[in-house]
Amino acid sequence: MRRTALLATVTALVAGALAWPAARQADAAPVTFAHPGVTVSRSQLDFARTKVNAGAQPWKAAYDQMTASKYADLNRVPKPRATVECGSYSNPNNGCTDEREDAIAAYTDALAWYITRDDRYAQKSIALMDAWSAVIKEHTNSNAPLQTGWAGSSWPKAAELIKYTYTGTWANSGRFATMLRTVYLPEVINGSNSNGNWELSMMEAAVGISVFLEDRTSYDKAMAKFRTRTAAYIYLSSDGALPKTVPSQNLDTTAKIVNYWQGQSTFVTGLTQETCRDFTHTGYGISAISHIAETSRIQGEDLYGTDVGERLRQALGFQAKYQLGEAVPSWLCGGSLTLGLGPVTETGYNALHNRLGIAMTNTQKLTEQNRPSGSNNLFVAWETLTDGDNPN
Repeated sequence: MRRTALLATVTALVAGALAWPAARQADAAPVTFAHPGVTVSRSQLDFARTKVNAGAQPWKAAYDQMTASKYADLNRVPKPRATVECGSYSNPNNGCTDEREDAIAAYTDALAWYITRDDRYAQKSIALMDAWSAVIKEHTNSNAPLQTGWAGSSWPKAAELIKYTYTGTWANSGRFATMLRTVYLPEVINGSNSNGNWELSMMEAAVGISVFLEDRTSYDKAMAKFRTRTAAYIYLSSDGALPKTVPSQNLDTTAKIVNYWQGQSTFVTGLTQETCRDFTHTGYGISAISHIAETSRIQGEDLYGTDVGERLRQALGFQAKYQLGEAVPSWLCGGSLTLGLGPVTETGYNALHNRLGIAMTNTQKLTEQNRPSGSNNLFVAWETLTDGDNPN
């Protein structure tokens, strides 16, 4: 009897161990990736398409804004380079603007294809992706990681739509995948110890590329870095007296942390590591967080109910109230803020307010005031169209 019971226990343990890989762990890549699945899903796109075709607002205005932009120009001529060289503050700028804007254009055309089913837009998106995948070999100079993160955030969004929704053919999709795998992913996957918006944008690219490549190992690595960086980028009072840190940065004293937080020594919920630098860079970080959270949700793990969602909610609300004109207290950034948050609130607002029902008064006011939100010409584009009050 004892031997039989022991054997049954061992058998159950072995069976459980064998079954373990099939069980998804927190932050782990899905067993099967959802496509299209980088920041926007098919159901979200179908909702937007229905609204645009019905002439409903704000989606029709957002669509008109997009198609009137330079990014939707069917006569656009791509400007690929073998080496894209980007220095600090775009000096030098050898192909940096061209690459980012061609990537946004490829995504814009892919969206226009989905809404209209006009083959010309799909073919233009493909032409842009093919032009770059045939030529580019590397990114160089000091801003190479950030540049790769920005362009690398837009390319997979375009590629996902074309590969998984276009009814025509894309003969060079394999070459494009090789470009993402060999030129972009190695430049971003190991992260950055610069200001937090760098690593967040780089992880957005890494996550999106991993989805397109169905690379579970890279997805897991990028998501782990994202979770650590998000916790270190947006402060919650529950973190304690000081913000969380990224271990590799060795911010092991109060003085080092205060210096890294742009000289800010009073920490309040919703403050970000770059709030006292300027709202524009802060917006980059907030946007990347929302994009990764959205991709994760589409891939089956909803981070909005975790600390990621809470940090995002608080950061949006904190920045929004000052962007809307609230007086800056003397303890915050010496009593002076450099505003300019950018078109970065739609995705997080839709997820947290519309899906989860959380009141976000300041973020709602700012979001609705800025509609239709356009592009920041770096890696954010057309989110009123894709995310505005979208229940899917």
